[in-house]
Amino acid sequence: MGIKFGPAGHSASFTAAGFKATVDAPAWLAGLGLNAYEYQCGRGVTIGEPSARAIGEAARAHGVTLSLHTPYYINLSSGEAERREKNIGYVLQSCAAAAAMGAQRMVVHCGGVGKQSRSQAMQHSRENVRLLLDAVEQAGYTQTLCLETMGKVGVIGTAEEVCELVALDDRLLPCIDFGHLNARTCGHCNSREEFAAVLDLLENRIGVGRARVLHAHFSKIEYTDKGEMRHLTFADERYGPEFAPLARLLRERGYEPTIICESAGTQAEDALTMKHIYEGVQR
Repeated sequence: MGIKFGPAGHSASFTAAGFKATVDAPAWLAGLGLNAYEYQCGRGVTIGEPSARAIGEAARAHGVTLSLHTPYYINLSSGEAERREKNIGYVLQSCAAAAAMGAQRMVVHCGGVGKQSRSQAMQHSRENVRLLLDAVEQAGYTQTLCLETMGKVGVIGTAEEVCELVALDDRLLPCIDFGHLNARTCGHCNSREEFAAVLDLLENRIGVGRARVLHAHFSKIEYTDKGEMRHLTFADERYGPEFAPLARLLRERGYEPTIICESAGTQAEDALTMKHIYEGVQR
């Protein structure tokens, strides 16, 4: 499989180079030396099947692995029947788009705690995850749902919570967003020891085999005591996290994750920086 690096959506330089259509992204990314791309459906699944198939063909032609981010408004922590039905609908729409373009992994946000207790929110999340898996299977899709760690304190999505949810079924994988974890802990996911603790947690909860092929997001993120504020670029020197300590751990442990960069406008360039850092560890 091998480790993969790429951006979430289009960086400013892609547009500046005169490109507008996602079908052009795989060739452009491959030209940079990147081999992953995460298609964004955060605001809804609006892509048609012909366009999705064309993107998939371009990605396969240029050796770029696709993943897809499902709508942001999925809320796994809700116990409301109407919300649960909507969650299933959004995920099945995402599955259809992902299947058409050949994207096997789909990133799914957890939900906010709101007025319920955190334990109740987690119970609802467990129930909703099972409902989603059943719906995906019954519809005949094979996409892997990657549950994401979240950046705001008031949202389900600590490393521990995501590990608990992903441990429910082998068809799930974690999407460990290291920038989110650093933001929600006010800077305490930014050292070799802190990164190692996250990887150890994964290995203990879901096994080394699944941990080593995790899905990951990485970007520097501004935060307050309530967690995530906004995504930054690798030029930022204040907030972090820094990739180098994590790169060394990934190399030492033989991990082969897909790492998607979510920097603000420089995601392709910063993904390439991560690739170069990782390659430097190998030598």
